[in-house]
Amino acid sequence: MYPLLLCSVVSLTVIIERAIFWIREEKNRDRTLLNELMSLVEKGQFDEAKKRTLKARDYVIRTMVCGVVHRNFSLRDALQMSADEEIARMRRYLPILDTMITLSPLLGILGTVTGIIYSFNMLGTVGAEHPQLITVGIAQALITTAFGLTIAILSLIPYNYFVSKIEKAALEMEKYGTNLEIIFERKRNSG
Repeated sequence: MYPLLLCSVVSLTVIIERAIFWIREEKNRDRTLLNELMSLVEKGQFDEAKKRTLKARDYVIRTMVCGVVHRNFSLRDALQMSADEEIARMRRYLPILDTMITLSPLLGILGTVTGIIYSFNMLGTVGAEHPQLITVGIAQALITTAFGLTIAILSLIPYNYFVSKIEKAALEMEKYGTNLEIIFERKRNSG
């Protein structure tokens, strides 16, 4: 039970940390500034766009600014590199949560198996005349499986939610990145 207790604490810690992270990210979103950035880029006011977004905390704006700054070298690579960094930041600690989801039921089953081995050992020692000793041992052994499954189930829901948030963020960065590429392509073709 102690390893399962540790798994539950680790899972809960990661879930709380990631929930706070996403609340903060949503607070930092600034769609008005993002639209202003895209408008300034369309007008060719790159220095003004960079200056206006210098202290932006919105992950999409940070990605677009990286593309604007490196537009003369490789816009696509700059956007990809910045988006990868943002996604890596969003994925932080999720592998730990994924491991807890997988590990908890396995530890629960291990606890059950060792408990059943103990119960059968007890059966060999005391005999069949005291079946309540064996059934109590098996019942206690099954508690670990139930606890492990509970940890996994309660961790899986937030894990999938966080993964869907990352996918949504990646799609949004890709959408604005494509818009930025189209703007620069149009400027290149017209100028």
